[in-house]
Amino acid sequence: MTGRAARRPALKPRKNPEQSRSAETVRMILEGAARVLEEQGLAGYTTNAVAERAGVSVGSVYQYFPGKEALTAALVARETGLLIAAVQEAAEAATPELGLRRIVQAAVAHQMSRPRLALLLDREENRLQLDDNLDAVTRAISSAFLALLGHLEPRPPVEAETAAGDLFALVRGIVDAAGERGERASDALEPRVLRAVFGYLGLPAAMP
Repeated sequence: MTGRAARRPALKPRKNPEQSRSAETVRMILEGAARVLEEQGLAGYTTNAVAERAGVSVGSVYQYFPGKEALTAALVARETGLLIAAVQEAAEAATPELGLRRIVQAAVAHQMSRPRLALLLDREENRLQLDDNLDAVTRAISSAFLALLGHLEPRPPVEAETAAGDLFALVRGIVDAAGERGERASDALEPRVLRAVFGYLGLPAAMP
């Protein structure tokens, strides 16, 4: 006999805020969740702790989220949205070289501005199988790279779509590895990622 498969926790919010006051409550809850993760880690990450840190009742937390897994999923979505917005803005730079640099800066800042939060959310994203978030980031960053490569001289060493995917893998791999090692210095990480990106493209230098 085989045991019954564990039920997957509910990951969607109970409801979405429709008024500005409700939206502010959700914002406070999400930021409270982020701060609990940063200060106490997963061991102290409970809905009671989140409610206390956010300054709301635990009932307010459950009004919007069925459990802490749904809260985590919403927090991952929030952070994903911030990264995607930063990357899309970076891709509008005046030159492709500057755009490449700004995408790297956005990725590094996303990891290093709140490093413990980023690390724990990366792990929870994998555990909860939040594939839609990863797919959205992959599409956004790869598309941004692809748009910039279309204006770059010299041309990439391989087909542009392949190069865009490779660049995403390079940036993600280096940044995630730095997070796993507990690195905290953006000014040390950013030049390494820039060298990898510019070196892959055969550009003369990663820095202006």
